Amino acid sequence: MRAAMILLLAGLLAVGASPASRAADAAKLALVIGNARYPDNEFVLNDVANDTQDVTEELKRSGFVVDRQSNLTADAMRQVLDRFYARIERGTVALIFFDGFAIQSNRQTYLLPVDAQIWTEPDVARDGFSLDTILAEMNTRGAAIKIALIDASRRNPFERRFRRYSAGLAPAIAPSNSLVLYSAALGAAAAGGRTDHSLFVAELLREIRAPNISAEQALTNTKNGVVAATRREQVPWLSSSLTTDFSFAGPVTQPSDNKAGDPAPTKPEKPVCVTPQADPTPSADDLARDPVVADLSRKIAANANDVISRYKRGQVYAIKRAYALAMQDFDVVIRKNPGDGEALNNRCWTRAATGDLQGALTDCNLALQADPGLSDALDSRGLVNLKLGRTAEAIKDYTDAIQRNPRSSSSLFGRGIATRRGGGDGATDIAQAKSMNPDIAKEFAGYGVTECSP
Repeated sequence: MRAAMILLLAGLLAVGASPASRAADAAKLALVIGNARYPDNEFVLNDVANDTQDVTEELKRSGFVVDRQSNLTADAMRQVLDRFYARIERGTVALIFFDGFAIQSNRQTYLLPVDAQIWTEPDVARDGFSLDTILAEMNTRGAAIKIALIDASRRNPFERRFRRYSAGLAPAIAPSNSLVLYSAALGAAAAGGRTDHSLFVAELLREIRAPNISAEQALTNTKNGVVAATRREQVPWLSSSLTTDFSFAGPVTQPSDNKAGDPAPTKPEKPVCVTPQADPTPSADDLARDPVVADLSRKIAANANDVISRYKRGQVYAIKRAYALAMQDFDVVIRKNPGDGEALNNRCWTRAATGDLQGALTDCNLALQADPGLSDALDSRGLVNLKLGRTAEAIKDYTDAIQRNPRSSSSLFGRGIATRRGGGDGATDIAQAKSMNPDIAKEFAGYGVTECSP
């Protein structure tokens, strides 16, 4: 890599061009992907279409040749990426903007097509597209500068099938001369919702159109703008290895002594206890129209012994808070396999949410007998003990779960609430859980547990 860089610099000197002027004159290619219509998600990501259109227009004004694509299946996404790679020539500035769902697995971030079928961890690498691989391919094709802007730090329906927490995104292993920006911190998820525009993209657009600042400074300013606007509840992650000056708009000025840093800390406000409104339980008609439920129901109708499809349907019902239907499916699975720790844990969680606490406790204990290292079962039993008022036992269960899985927003939030009810503070755990999953308080409200509860 160092030898290649020396040869590149020698070539630049031979033609009398500085790195800054070469970057300004280089071809600029961008691939903008907006995946908004995931059949497995309960609503369309309305902000994605608006944001990708705005990003496309801004990049075109900055001189990029842009290929904008929407709602790509895996096959289509593969073809679009191959076409993008083929257009990269040596010295190109290559940029990818992705808006949709992404997930981390084995310390890599995977961008998800709309037809991803993910139920277990191995499915992520099978159906997703590794961001590390995309950046490496851009580099191999000769791109002088590689930029990845990823607005995909959302809690998604896929993670909830095999994780009871949001794992967020993993750090990108990027080649030299790269810029990578995520909309939220590593391992964290930005607040979800049905909005028309993303705060992250609004800040990004304002900064990349600003003249006389470097691309790295523009992305740093984007990060700081999001941090300030959300009072540090959302902190984008930025990684830079740029050695070449590049600006989205206008020439790059010499950096001043006073570089833009994090916004000045504000005086902490006195915490206010607000009870969030849990999402409503969907109607029977809504559930019947759900494409995932419909597909699984067809498989079960064709084969009554298909316990895998029944288990998956139970998970979907539980996530959607259709607890009675979830219990029916989990009951069938457990009758056929009484030692299924995952199914026992899911039934424990479902019973805890509906108030059958003694039945839930029995299921969680059985799940942990079957699999003593099952962190989700410890987390579920922590919820049971919390609702039973056994704060010491809840704290122990949540602590044991966190030791096995330090990124569990559910366990951190539960431990914070249990600590608070036991007379302690708990604020650090609660704040960390909310930074990882801004919807965690709403999730617990659905279980009947709030910060305002005695």
